[in-house]
Amino acid sequence: MRHTYLLSLLLPLALGATPGVTSGALAATATAKDAAEPAGEAFGNPPVLGNSESPRVGSLLMRQPQATARPHTGQERNYDLFVTFTDGYIRNPAQGRPDAVRLRSYRGTDVDPAHPYVAPTIQATPGDTIRIKLHNELPPDPNCTSQAAADVNTPHCFNGTNLHSHGVWVSPAGNSDNVLVSINPGVNFEYEYNIPADHPAGTFWYHPHRHGSTALQVGSGMAGALIIRGDRPPTPEANGDLDTLLTSRKGVAMTERVLLFEQIPYACTTKDGKLKYKDDGKTIDWSCAPGEVGQVISYEQFAPKTWEQSGRFTTVNGRVRPMFANGKTGQPERWRLIHGGVRSPITVEFRKLDPTGFFQAEKTLSAADQDRFAKERCTGQPVPYILAASDGLTMGEGQVRDSVRMEPGYRDDLLVNFPESGIYCVINKEAAANASPDQTATSTGVLGFVRVRGDRVVKDPVKETIRQLSINATKYQRSVSREVITDLNARCAGQTLTDSPYCPRFTKFTAHRPIGEHEVMHQPKQELVFYINTVPTDGGQTKTLFQVANSFEVVQNPDGTYGPKGASSYQPDVINRPVILDTAQQWELESYAGSHPFHIHVNPFEIVSVIGPDGRDVSEPGSGDPDYAGMKGVWKDTLWVKSNVKGLTSTEPPKGVYKVTVRTRYERYIGEYVLHCHILDHEDQGMMQNVSIGVPDGHGGVAGAHH
Repeated sequence: MRHTYLLSLLLPLALGATPGVTSGALAATATAKDAAEPAGEAFGNPPVLGNSESPRVGSLLMRQPQATARPHTGQERNYDLFVTFTDGYIRNPAQGRPDAVRLRSYRGTDVDPAHPYVAPTIQATPGDTIRIKLHNELPPDPNCTSQAAADVNTPHCFNGTNLHSHGVWVSPAGNSDNVLVSINPGVNFEYEYNIPADHPAGTFWYHPHRHGSTALQVGSGMAGALIIRGDRPPTPEANGDLDTLLTSRKGVAMTERVLLFEQIPYACTTKDGKLKYKDDGKTIDWSCAPGEVGQVISYEQFAPKTWEQSGRFTTVNGRVRPMFANGKTGQPERWRLIHGGVRSPITVEFRKLDPTGFFQAEKTLSAADQDRFAKERCTGQPVPYILAASDGLTMGEGQVRDSVRMEPGYRDDLLVNFPESGIYCVINKEAAANASPDQTATSTGVLGFVRVRGDRVVKDPVKETIRQLSINATKYQRSVSREVITDLNARCAGQTLTDSPYCPRFTKFTAHRPIGEHEVMHQPKQELVFYINTVPTDGGQTKTLFQVANSFEVVQNPDGTYGPKGASSYQPDVINRPVILDTAQQWELESYAGSHPFHIHVNPFEIVSVIGPDGRDVSEPGSGDPDYAGMKGVWKDTLWVKSNVKGLTSTEPPKGVYKVTVRTRYERYIGEYVLHCHILDHEDQGMMQNVSIGVPDGHGGVAGAHH
C-alpha cells in the first residue's frame, strides 16, 4: 500500500474528476504537457460504498431487494463498515515527503488505499432502508468498560465507537441514529436508518459519536459523506428536489464535486509510543523524522491553538492541496462542501492563480507560508457563486457570494461557474478571532487548485448559471416552469451580500415551511448557554469544566467562580430538556466563554435572528457579518454561537454577547438524543446535554409510561 501511495504522488496534477461523474476514484488522461509538470495529488470524489455481496445472517432480509422504478419509493441498501487501525501516508509538502501515519479509520468497499483517511460516501434516496453493519476491529481497550461514571467527561474509550448520521431525519432510538450506545472492540452492531419517503434530498455526513472518543476518532479521518439524492420534480401541489433542477433538459446531471474537509492533528511519537515534547516539556514537538509514525493518541493534540502550531494541512478527501481538474468555462458545477474537521473555520473562496513557477513553489509550500503564497500568487478577483443549500437543506433564497464561512459540522452546496480558462486557487480565507474557538485570528490557507479549460470567457458567471438553470426549468409543467424561472431571475430588493443584482430563489425546492409566531407562542422558550469554567481542586490545582446551562442568569458558585445558573457538564442519566412531540419551540442561544458551534440531532431549526453586541440583527442580508449575513430564515442543524466574551468575573450580564434565536418543530420521532458543541473535544469533555421528545399527555406536558 505504501508503494501505491508513492506512485499516486507521481501522477500528474491534471488527473481529476470527470464532468458529470459522481462516484468513486476518477481519472483523466494527461496530455504530454501535463505529464511534464511536477508531481502533486490528483482530485477525485470519495469512493461510494457498495452493497454487501451477501444477505445478512440472522436478519429477516433473506435476499437482495429488487430495483424499483422510482428510486425515491424506497429500496433496501446493505453496507458493511469496519473500524480498524490503518497504516498509510499523508502528504507533507513542508518536508518534501509524505509522513507515515497510523490512524483509526473506516474500511469499506472501494476505499482508496492511497488515501484511506476519508470514508466512502453513502448514497441513498428518500424511502430507502439503509442497514450498516459496524464492525469494531480495534484492539481491546481496558478503560472502555472501567471508566467511572463520575469521570465520564474525561476523554476515554478511544477504541469504543458508534455511528451518527449527522443531519439525517431519522429516529434517534434503538438501532437507528442512536449515539448513546457503545460498540466496543470486537463487537459488531447493525444500524438501520429508515429514510422517510418525504425526506429532503441533500448533503449530509456520518461520523463516530461515542462520548469520550468522538474528537479523537473524527480527528483520525473517520468521517464520510452521506448524500440523499432525489428525483422528485416540483408540481403545482408540492415542492421538488433541487437535484432535478441541476440537470439539463435531457436529464444529464451537472458536474458534481463532493469535498470532505478534515483536520487531522497527527503527531509523531517516541519509541515507547508517547508524544514528543520540546525542551519546555509542555509544548508538543510536531516534527516527524524519517522512520517515525504520526498518530492521534491524546487530547493534548486538540488543545487550544495546537492546530495552527502543528503545521498540519486541512485535507480534502484525504489529500493535501489537490488539483480539482477538468473544469470547463461557462459550465456550472455543484460543489458539495462538508466541514468534517474538529476545530478551525474554513472560508471558501476561488481566485485566479498566477502560474509562474507555481508547481515548483507548491511542492515545498508549508502551512505557515500559505498566507504569503495566496497573497502573491492567487491575485485574481474572487469568483462569485451561488450558495444554494445549507446543512443539506435547499435555501428558499439562494445567495450570491464570493466566500462562505464554514464551522465544524457545516455543509454548503455551491453552484460555481468559472469565467475563463486557467488554474484557480481554492482559498481558505483568513478569519477573525471570534470565528475560532481558540479566540485567535486565522491566516489565509490554500485548500487546493482547480484546472479549468475552455475557449469561452464568461463576463458574468452568476448570470450564466441562472440562464442555464432557467433553460433546464422548462422541462417542468408549464405553470411550475414559469414560477421557477421567475424565482431564479429575481432581483435583490435591498442590500446584497455581493455586488451582484441577483437574488435567485429556490422556493419550489425547499423542504420546510417557516415557523410562525403563532406556533411557538404557547410553548416556553428554551435558553442555552455554552460556558467554560476553571475551578480550583483540592490539590491546589485547577480543572477546566466544559458546561451547558439552561439559563442566562449569572450566579456566583460556592467555590467563588462565576457561571450561568445551573451550568453543568454532561450527565448521562439526566434529561436536561424534555420536549413534546408535534409542537414547535423557540430557542435562544448564547455563549459566555468563547464561540461554539451548536448542533442538535433529529430536527433542524430555522434561524430567526442573531442580535449582535451593538443591538443589530446581523442575520440580515448585507449586515457585513461574515458568520451570519443572509442567514435569517435559513434552516440548519449546526450554527456558530459567536461571542466576544472570554469568561465571567461577576454576576453582571456579560458584554460582547451575540443572542442567536432559532425555532424548531418536534416532528414524527420520539426518544432521547443530544445537543452539543461541535468542537468535538469540547463535547467529549462535557459540553453536551440530553433532550427527549415525548408523547403529549393532553394537558400540555409529556405522557408518562402507561404502567
